[in-house]
Amino acid sequence: MIIFHINMVTKDAGEQLKIIRQGTVEIISEEELKSKLAQKRPLVIKAGFDPTAPDIHLGHTVLLHKLRQFQELGHKIKLLIGDFTAMIGDPTGKNETRPPLTLDEVKKNADTYKRQVFKILDENETDVVFNSEWLGRLTPMETIKLASSYTVARMLEREDFSKRHKENRPIAIHEFLYPLLQGHDSVALGADVELGGTDQKFNLLVGRQLQRDAGQTPQVVITTPLLEGTDGVNKMSKSLGNYIGITEPAKEIVGKVMSISDELMVRYWELVGGIGPDELQRIKEGLASGTEHPRDSKMRLARTIAARFHGAEAAAEAEEAFNAQFRKKEVPVEMETATHFWSAEKERLVNILASCGAVKSAGEARRLIRQGGMSLNGEPVQDAEIAVPKGEHTVRLGKKRWLKILAKW
Repeated sequence: MIIFHINMVTKDAGEQLKIIRQGTVEIISEEELKSKLAQKRPLVIKAGFDPTAPDIHLGHTVLLHKLRQFQELGHKIKLLIGDFTAMIGDPTGKNETRPPLTLDEVKKNADTYKRQVFKILDENETDVVFNSEWLGRLTPMETIKLASSYTVARMLEREDFSKRHKENRPIAIHEFLYPLLQGHDSVALGADVELGGTDQKFNLLVGRQLQRDAGQTPQVVITTPLLEGTDGVNKMSKSLGNYIGITEPAKEIVGKVMSISDELMVRYWELVGGIGPDELQRIKEGLASGTEHPRDSKMRLARTIAARFHGAEAAAEAEEAFNAQFRKKEVPVEMETATHFWSAEKERLVNILASCGAVKSAGEARRLIRQGGMSLNGEPVQDAEIAVPKGEHTVRLGKKRWLKILAKW
């Protein structure tokens, strides 16, 4: 059970800063933050989410865990749902414009977001706000005045805008408005601190400038890292198939967490494990000295994450099921990985193994099957033409070689 010290700042600035630094990329500036914290008043902490999809995955919760830290330290959380900005479309950072959503889509996604984020935040002590409340009331003259705050040259300092400009790819006028509208949110809320991923740094700094223009003390900007997915390489993403969805069953969550590398496990502990810097240091030292086994630490992490979203009982059942499937069948927790790009809902296993380079050819895979030397997800493979459904699979090749096939589509 999480105990919050609501609207009561009890730790000194140094103690708070030690906790806040954990899992951050940059604090602009740390001296400004220390000065604000030294005032011993609840700060207004802002983080914005555009409800562009109905569900969130573990990567999205990095920011939520940082918000929870601020909440536990006694500060005021402003969880901003960008319902207005979602309807105008957001530059995605992928050199193209994200399509705008309808009002009904935004409302539906926002309702789902609110249900999911309170698995981490205290609902009773979180102020959920919608930027349509003030952005929707801007007059044309006020919007023009806002647009005059920044030059085109300054906007082109944003990396994705700059790249598209150099490549002669179109940039719509409303895309320049997006950072300004997000910055105006900070003015409307009187934010002391704004959190965002590293990909949001430009927009967060715009908020600082607009607050100065409005005569407010500029917000401190804190950027958090983008969490790698289960492949340990790419940013966690549904489109890459390397994500852990927080609405997935507890068994799925435990299985996916147990599939990550030991190095990535420590990063997950830091960013989404819900622990403080002292506990994180204890885990690192235990792993380094050998007093803490990586597999045990990883299972504790898996159980912690599953329990957060499904409860302790479901997490315990998921752990038991995992142990029954893998440990008793002597399936290694860590194994070789390969990636297969799926082109259909089902594909022949021999073709999958050949395409991802696990075997030299489909013929070699068939020979292994005929010799009884292959298993799929813990079960012996007897049919050389077996077709398996789209997704991730564990395959044993021969007596000792194990392979985790990661899925992309």
